[in-house]
Amino acid sequence: MIPFDHSAAAPGTAGTFHRLLNQVVAVRPEEVRAVCWCWIYIFAVLSSYYIMRPIRDQMGVAGGVKNLPWLFTGTLAGMLLLNLPFGYIVKKLPRSRFIPLTYRFFAFNIVLFAVALRLADTEQTIWIGRIFFIWVSVYNLFVVSVFWQLIVDLFSPDQGKRLFGFIAAGATVGAIVGSAVTATLARHVSPTLLLVGAAVLLEAAVFSVGRLARLSPSLHRHPKGSEEEQSGERPVGGTVIAGVVHAFRSPYLLSVGAFLLLYAVTSTFVYFQQASIVGHSFVDHSEQTAFFASLDLGVNTLALFVQLFLTGRIMLLLGVSLALALLPALTIIGFAALALTPSLGVIAVFQVMRRAADYAITRPAREVIYTVVPREDRYKTKGFIDTFVYRLGDQAATWSVPLLTGPGSRAAPLVAIAIAAIWLADGLWLGRRQQQLEAAGKRQKQTSAASA
Repeated sequence: MIPFDHSAAAPGTAGTFHRLLNQVVAVRPEEVRAVCWCWIYIFAVLSSYYIMRPIRDQMGVAGGVKNLPWLFTGTLAGMLLLNLPFGYIVKKLPRSRFIPLTYRFFAFNIVLFAVALRLADTEQTIWIGRIFFIWVSVYNLFVVSVFWQLIVDLFSPDQGKRLFGFIAAGATVGAIVGSAVTATLARHVSPTLLLVGAAVLLEAAVFSVGRLARLSPSLHRHPKGSEEEQSGERPVGGTVIAGVVHAFRSPYLLSVGAFLLLYAVTSTFVYFQQASIVGHSFVDHSEQTAFFASLDLGVNTLALFVQLFLTGRIMLLLGVSLALALLPALTIIGFAALALTPSLGVIAVFQVMRRAADYAITRPAREVIYTVVPREDRYKTKGFIDTFVYRLGDQAATWSVPLLTGPGSRAAPLVAIAIAAIWLADGLWLGRRQQQLEAAGKRQKQTSAASA
């Protein structure tokens, strides 16, 4: 186990809190307040989404299961369209303005849906539900991506390896609380009130953004007073379509996009395998629901434990390259097991291990790789990859998996293994390249400091 730094802490209560927190995560005294606000921020964002997620899923089913592929296609189009105005405000406004503006735009949309559902008749509710399904599917990826865009802009690569896993635990807790709120209140209050609560949580996220903006100078990502530090509150500039262009022009960013695309494709393959096995294992819908709930509980419990106590240590011990390779390797093993024994037990263990590893290790490692790219790419290109490229992977798998399935067919797991092998190679290359860029950045800072 890698020892954590228990060096001098701030005096008084702050020092006591730092020492307690330092037992869990390698946080330094000057980072404590920022990490706490990051927790509140992502907790609010994920709670907001998980309050709305059951409402979205119910509306998606009410609108007709046969329409779901087309709803996902609409989501993909929505991702592309939203990236253009977002690229414009990133170009024109500093982060302390465009991030709150983004969240308040989504909060306003939530309130509009709440009012529309309140006033709509039965037939209108079906159509509002279809639009809401697409909108929430866009919202989910976008608001989380914006959170991580700010975080990778605030923290250095070294800080990311230590802290991103612990920060991600706030997302897991938010998901648990948001789901619990809807599960508890859905039978007693209208969807309108739940939606208003989700909008209020976004305002808590906006408040957290303001606090983080004030704390930014204390994080020392860049030397105090440097051009890089001062640029933190300047508009990013560039072009509106820079996110799209850079995603294909830079080999590093192209590799990042491929990593997320292949992750999305394999996730959809797992989803279809799970649906087939569960559908044949349980006849009663309540038993299926209980099984899915048990999976979610196992995933969240395991992910939270790893995020709180192990992610930082694993990242420092293995490095970014092996951390990125872990999930593709698990995916190969899981699909091999499914190809041999497509049983309920195998899919349950596979899903719990895979999803927990994604939340606790792969996601923090994936965010670290953005800490070494230019500032424009942290916001524009990252946003494009996290949203449009991710949904593109969903779409590719959604339309192709049915071609590989059928009674007794094991083609899908074998194809997934081949895809995961490419994904594994990409992750290893990407991690090594991140280390090279991080080392080059440190040398450049040392040279600049020596010549100053």
